Formats: sequence, structure tokens, C-alpha cells
Amino acid sequence: MTVVSLGLPTTSPSMDVPPADTPTTGPLRDRFGRIVTDLRVSVTDRCNLRCTYCMPAEGLDWLPTDDVLTTGELIRVMTVAVRDLGIRTIRFTGGEPLLRRDLDDLIGAVSALPAAPEIAMTTNGLGLRRRIEPLVAAGLDRINVSLDTVDRQRFAEITRRDRLDDVVDGLAAARAAGVRSIKVNAVLAGHDDLDRLPDLLGFCLDHGYQLRIIEQMPLDAEHRWDRSSMVTADEILAALRARYTLLPDPRPRGSAPAATWLVDGHDVDGAPARVGVIASVTRPFCGDCDRTRLTADGALRNCLFAESETDLRAVLRSGLPDDRLDAAIADRWRGNTWVKAAGHGVNSPEFHQPTRPMSAIGG
Repeated sequence: MTVVSLGLPTTSPSMDVPPADTPTTGPLRDRFGRIVTDLRVSVTDRCNLRCTYCMPAEGLDWLPTDDVLTTGELIRVMTVAVRDLGIRTIRFTGGEPLLRRDLDDLIGAVSALPAAPEIAMTTNGLGLRRRIEPLVAAGLDRINVSLDTVDRQRFAEITRRDRLDDVVDGLAAARAAGVRSIKVNAVLAGHDDLDRLPDLLGFCLDHGYQLRIIEQMPLDAEHRWDRSSMVTADEILAALRARYTLLPDPRPRGSAPAATWLVDGHDVDGAPARVGVIASVTRPFCGDCDRTRLTADGALRNCLFAESETDLRAVLRSGLPDDRLDAAIADRWRGNTWVKAAGHGVNSPEFHQPTRPMSAIGG
């Protein structure tokens, strides 16, 4: 059994004692002046697709059930994040978050908090048609749906599942349910997919979705990522411009991971249509990063590519009284954020791919 297939926190250095100079009050911030307001919460490492750039065909050795945070533990951690640490957006991720049965309860609990954050979810969309209405009723504001192609054969090749119709139907159900922001996340698995990219943008424009194309990152379980074969942002934009005219977007980017362009001659619900590219590798945006991450088994990560993480599960199960428990969660979180690196270093010769794959980290 290999370490990479497990995705367990024991393979990463621990960072459980906050540095002595860690701030003890105020919002989450790091030594470079970045303020963290966006929390990504992975509710499971399990997934019902087997995308070739993410995991092997046989899947992974999933986390033991007892290692995954319970409903109450997740709610407690998110409450501390919003109430005490200045988190303003919570995005639920996985694995595939719709595989978590209590997702409605988690969203409902967050939406009921005073000064409730904006609530988003990233999903592969397979179970979206069935679950979207109760999720919206619970407080879900925005969704991102992973969809790399609208070519049925290619979809099946990439995901190893013939489920394109389920994703398309899920997107339509989200729009019917009144979700105000629906984005489609696409990763190009190879250069042959560039020719299909304008068709995907056309699909999104026709249905009122916002397309975001993501450079493939070194987060695959089998550690086969190769910079030389990766589809770059420049290639993505060239493929889109073969069919569409892209104009500079006057709207400030802020801390958003995607750089966006207006699609000339198109609109979505009366607003200019936009397409975005998340170029984490060739055009890193680490200097504006405002994110922190919680894995399904309770580890804090201050970057997708962090080489260390902070164990909150041990704190949650330590038996501390409520007041001391909340303080301990906040202290560890501040410490984890304080030592966040200036950048992920993917383009550095010293870069080391994280032991955990993407499905075990959460997007």
C-alpha cells in the first residue's frame, strides 16, 4: 500500500503549535499582510468519478469513516471561522460533496449564523438534479460544476464514466432552482482537447453559465503531472479566440483566482458574458490569495501545495470544555495562516508535489 493512495495526514509534517509571534486577535492574516476570508471545506474525500488527471481507475483508499469530521465537529469549526476569524465565504468541496448525506444540514447551520457567509459548492454535478432544491432552501448561494467537455465520448474517456447527461441535467436543475451564479470548471487533460474548448464555451453561453478553464496542477494521485505536457493559459486563450472575440474585463479581479475576459456579442441574464482562466502554474496569483482549507479529516492547510498542515481533529476530540475548545481551534488556525508561504513554488526547482492528492485536500 503506497502513501499516495492513502492520502492520510500522517504523511505531512505537523504544525500544531502556533509560532510565538502569531497574532491573537483580529482576522486571519499572514506575515505578508494577506487577509484570509475564504474557507474551503472538504466534506469527503470520496468521489464517484475517476478522472484520469486526478486518480487511478480503481480509485483510492478512502479515509476511514471514524477519521472524517462529524456533522457537529464541522459545524463547530465553521462557527469559529465565521464568528471569531472573519471568514466571509465558505465553499463546500470534496472529493464529491454531494456524496455527504448531511450536506443540507451543514449548509443550513452555516446560513443560520449571525453575519452568515456566502455559501458556495464545487461539485461534479452527478447528483445535483436530485439534491439542488433542498440545498438552495438550506442557503446555498453559488455553485461550480466540473465539466471538461460536452463531447460524450471524450467525457467518458476522461471521467471513466458515461454520465454526461447527469451533469448537464444537474446544471439545468440548478438554474431552474434559482441559483444566482453557476460556473463551469474545466480542466484540459491534453492538447487534443483544445479543439473542443470553443464548443464548451458555446454550451455555457447558450445556457447562461460562466466558464472557467483551469490549468492542470500537480495534484494527481499518481504524481504523473508533467509541466511540459500541460495545456497553458496562452494556449487556452488562443483556442477560444479562434471562434470568439475576447475583450479586456474592466472589472477589478481582486482576490479571484480567475482572470476574466468579456465575450464580445454575448450576455448572460442581461450582463456581459465572461470567460475566465485560472492559470495557477503559468500566471500564479499567490500574492492576492485569501483562502484557507479544511480537509475532511480535520486538517488545516493554508495552501493547496502546503508541505505541512495543522490537526484540528485532535483538538475537537480532546475533551476540552466548550470555551477552551473554541479558543484552541482559533489559536491553531491563526498559527497555520500566519506561516503561509509567499507562494506555492510550483515553478521552482525545489517544488515538491503534496503527498495528498486533490480529492483528499479539497478544492
